[in-house]
Amino acid sequence: MMESGNGNRRSSFSQQRRYQFPFNATQQSKVSNFSQRATPPPITGSKSNASTSDFNENSQGSSNFGGLLGTCSYLCPERERIQREKLRDLAVFERLNGNPGKSSPALAVKKFCRTISIKEVQASDMRPLNVLEDTLNYLLGLLDSKEHPFEVVHDFIFDRTRSIRQDLTMQSIINKRAIFMYEGMVKFHVISHRKLWCSTDDPNIASMHHLNMEQLTKTLSSLFNLYGANRNSNDLHENEAEFHSFYVLLNLGSHSKPMGEPLSLWFSHVSTPILKSKEMRFARRILRSFRMGNYMDFFRTVAAGASYLQYCIMEPYIDEVRSLALSYINFGGYKLHPYPLFVLSKHLMIEESDLESFCHSCGLETCIDESGNKLLQTKQTTFSPPKGGFQKYSFLGLQDYER
Repeated sequence: MMESGNGNRRSSFSQQRRYQFPFNATQQSKVSNFSQRATPPPITGSKSNASTSDFNENSQGSSNFGGLLGTCSYLCPERERIQREKLRDLAVFERLNGNPGKSSPALAVKKFCRTISIKEVQASDMRPLNVLEDTLNYLLGLLDSKEHPFEVVHDFIFDRTRSIRQDLTMQSIINKRAIFMYEGMVKFHVISHRKLWCSTDDPNIASMHHLNMEQLTKTLSSLFNLYGANRNSNDLHENEAEFHSFYVLLNLGSHSKPMGEPLSLWFSHVSTPILKSKEMRFARRILRSFRMGNYMDFFRTVAAGASYLQYCIMEPYIDEVRSLALSYINFGGYKLHPYPLFVLSKHLMIEESDLESFCHSCGLETCIDESGNKLLQTKQTTFSPPKGGFQKYSFLGLQDYER
């Protein structure tokens, strides 16, 4: 799930491959397995809302911990593991042979602690950078787990990555290796954003989706701060443009203001090289076509230039645009010229059978001509998007890249 160096970006669904999360300091970042691209000119860092970043998360502040350097060589400090064994406070992934009261150094992972007293913190409770990198790789490797429902997997990784960010902050680790780690954690939250949204009919999962959005925006804000803190040369970080595009896409809906700053103001802080990047031009075009109701341009742009991670952010809005397209066609079409579903399905990037169901959910009837082709009759007065929201429909070209 990282990105390789420079060149042409392979961003369409038909070209993109699965991504992984390598975090070795000697490896290059490989965001969504894009092919290499040229590094843009230098910029000044974009301003982000400091109150939403990890650098402000601890009430006491990381500076109060002085030059604390962790010495814990395990995924979880030994004294925490022993204590949680006694309390039988072990996640399903931490249990040795399924025993809720027994774990091991290879299974237990340090939990997030909301309040930490400076008097209680010891170097042996903190994990150094190399251990944090190994811990993150282990956690992200669990995303492919099929033994448990995704919400169980998410809940575990969600808490333990917060602990990783806490250890990084308390030790004031803000180097490029920290950037790679934050990029990986942002990607985890982006993937979870989509997968949890697919199950938001469950109130418990809807709550998880909301909390995930909060941590996604917090982690992204911290990442922007890290980009600025490491700007000591004439080059941008190789993945910076793509992660800035995530911010734009998170603001697609009028109800979405992930960091509390208006998008117009945020754009004024972003440098020209990032604004002119392929990733940002894609995001801005999506934003423009979405807000103008230009569904043809919206879907053409998604199909031609979206990465899997960008699609994960956009998916909650896909059916909203499809519904808008149906309203345009229904009210603006000629009554004597029904619209072929086969043609419309290509425009809306949806299977024809799913499109028929989608029409019905919007109160529209379909018919079949003498050749057996399914058609959408226009000028129907019964059009109405479902009040309870849409069920989850297909998106053509995405299936091969789902995790």
